[in-house]
Amino acid sequence: MNELLKQDLLNIAGILEQVKVEGLDFLNGINGRPTSVDTPMQANPALLEERGMGTLEALKEFKASFDAIIVAAAGPRYWGFVTGGTTPAAIAGDWLTSVYDQNTQSIKGQGDVSALIELDTIQLLLQLLGLPDDYTAGFVTGATMANFTCLAVARQWAGKQLGLDVARNGVPAGIKVLSAMPHSSAVKSLAMLGIGSQNFIKLQVLPGNREAMAIADLEAKIQELDGQPFILISSAGTVNTVDFDDFEAIFKLRDKYNFWWHIDAAFGAFAACAPDYRHLLKDWEQADSITVDCHKWLNVPYENAFFLIRKQHQHLQVESFQNSNAPYLGDPMDNFSYLNFLPENSRRLKALPAWLSLKAYGRAGQQDIVIQSIAMAKALGDFIANSTAFELLAPVRLNTVCFTLKGDENQDKVFKYLHLLNEGGRVFMTPTVYQQKNAIRAAFVNWRTSQEDMDIAIAEMENALLSIFP
Repeated sequence: MNELLKQDLLNIAGILEQVKVEGLDFLNGINGRPTSVDTPMQANPALLEERGMGTLEALKEFKASFDAIIVAAAGPRYWGFVTGGTTPAAIAGDWLTSVYDQNTQSIKGQGDVSALIELDTIQLLLQLLGLPDDYTAGFVTGATMANFTCLAVARQWAGKQLGLDVARNGVPAGIKVLSAMPHSSAVKSLAMLGIGSQNFIKLQVLPGNREAMAIADLEAKIQELDGQPFILISSAGTVNTVDFDDFEAIFKLRDKYNFWWHIDAAFGAFAACAPDYRHLLKDWEQADSITVDCHKWLNVPYENAFFLIRKQHQHLQVESFQNSNAPYLGDPMDNFSYLNFLPENSRRLKALPAWLSLKAYGRAGQQDIVIQSIAMAKALGDFIANSTAFELLAPVRLNTVCFTLKGDENQDKVFKYLHLLNEGGRVFMTPTVYQQKNAIRAAFVNWRTSQEDMDIAIAEMENALLSIFP
């Protein structure tokens, strides 16, 4: 054994203790850690030593070199990209995931059977979201891979409707996709699947400040297809204004037309946890596939999402993802193995942080996080609506606030204002464009965010105005 490895093994308790100390130092100081930093240029390129220095010395060098650029992305005032924090239980689960180092594949047989933990976690999530036990599900890195997985199976379905096996023979030109406001990850998935990022039929949205598809236009475009099968990508929470498509109306169309119904519910799925907002998801359980992102509103560490695909389509999943030329992996139809149900052959035990958080805090704990986030978004929305400097571009429907500087003459100042706001390092928001207007969006999903954080952020917003309008 390498001598440094041997020393580290003998001192594993000391190493983990030092990691704990540094981790606690970060978490205890997260409220004061900046949300944005200027990225420094490295004076010298990284150098790989011949012998190495051991873990404790490497930790010291890492802290000296990079601690200053680690921002409070998991903190209470990081409101960009719909970024959640990490609950204490989720941190515990993620640490143990690294310790156990399982390759989550099968539920029976010899070797690693940690997929049983994943299946157990899926049951908890279905109960949390009020969904039936009628879906095959699995954990992937994020909404992009969840959308990719769902749409890959949808692609296989569409091919079969045309008498083709896409997984074996490639993508035909005849696959039709309809959507109004697809998330960029869904569009990216269409590109990766060979369908084409621009090769979807754009649906009209409802008038006013809406992002939901117009059902009348949807049906009109379906009729233009003249019976051709198609894939419908719908939204449970659009990026800018958290608008929801009318799932009840879409479900009624299923009785008349032949299509695969996919819902991108990356963070909007968790509206199911809030009694006053559960109606936004009415009939979503009828969808063929659903994307949900746990590292958003479930507040588990990054790279944690799951997909849901109706069990009646399991054969299409296997056709899409089976390892058909790898006999050492076993018969893909012999037993349930995640290797044959999703894109990634190599997967860590992503479900464990979600399992521990769900068990630790229960339905009520997750409900409290969701309701608190909505309350904070409403509070910021009220401040903006009553401000003489800002304009609220859409109602605060759930947990995201979309706004701009008041007055068309100030449109060229919006992103400069946001840069100054973020540069202060006490709150972070992201730029967007909404209905041809330069805008700013703030997304609330972090379990730590409190009224005190709102007060700090509003003070920062007002101070940044002074630099724009002295």
